[in-house]
Amino acid sequence: MSILHNYSSKKALRNDIFLKKEPRLILSFYKYFYVQDPKSYRDQIYKNFLKYQILGRVYIAYEGINAQISIPIYMYSNFKKFLYQFDPELNNLHINKTFHLNNVYAFWVFSVKVKKKIVNDGIQDPLFKFKNVGIYINAEKVNLMLKNKEIIFIDMRNSYEYKIGRFPNAIEIKSNTFREQLKNVIKTMSYAKDKNIVMYCTGGIRCEKATSWMIFNGFKNVYHIKGGIIGYVNQAKKNRLPILFKGKNFVFDNRMSEKISEDVLSLCKQCNKPSDNYVNCAFNLCHLLFIQCHNCEINFRNCCSFNCMKRYNISLR
Repeated sequence: MSILHNYSSKKALRNDIFLKKEPRLILSFYKYFYVQDPKSYRDQIYKNFLKYQILGRVYIAYEGINAQISIPIYMYSNFKKFLYQFDPELNNLHINKTFHLNNVYAFWVFSVKVKKKIVNDGIQDPLFKFKNVGIYINAEKVNLMLKNKEIIFIDMRNSYEYKIGRFPNAIEIKSNTFREQLKNVIKTMSYAKDKNIVMYCTGGIRCEKATSWMIFNGFKNVYHIKGGIIGYVNQAKKNRLPILFKGKNFVFDNRMSEKISEDVLSLCKQCNKPSDNYVNCAFNLCHLLFIQCHNCEINFRNCCSFNCMKRYNISLR
């Protein structure tokens, strides 16, 4: 019988990946397409991905696939060939990739889960059909459009992501979830239905659906960045173009962020000095995600407040 889950503990898997010290690539990709039997598709993905020593998470739903994973560098080429041949829908799939930085590993477990949707949009309108999407633009086009003050850039990420990095003058749609954003963006941008709008997110999956939602709600000229911020930065580097994204790109793995530029756009929650270092409160019953500078990290022992620090100290006794 095939193993369809991890048998080792997370701690053991983490120790194993650090002991190996092998260089790994971080990959992310998604595709919206109809999956007839998500559970069966999930099992096939799990069994085949294990052959390539993949770590990370993959979501399968009737609407497609969404993956954030890492893989040993030497296996990437063969894995890419496998992925393109595995399903005609995945042939020539756009894959965002980056190297691990400073030996900080992004993942140390592997999971494949069936979800209702690969990105939770909260859309209830029965007339909405996810078909028409905005026009893809590459890094060169992004840089040209950023120079045009008449073009509106909308950040389709959560507020805590926007806080540490963004494109210049990009509009924040204040929210803590993508569901909230889709509700708010139509109201917030109602004045701009005839204007040129560029939407972006981390890897492209959220802004692709968002462009479809905007078009459904009557917006005329909607664009989105191919591969999101990750795709933009990779393409700009490859083509030696100026990188106009400022600050850090928040990522949903153990690294928490990738530095794109030296700009620090946010402030420490505790001392209000410039910092863009996200941490989770060390007191597990709190576990708040917040920005903390190095000095406050020492003074508060990785906690978000003196109260949590006291409770954390008690828990260690």
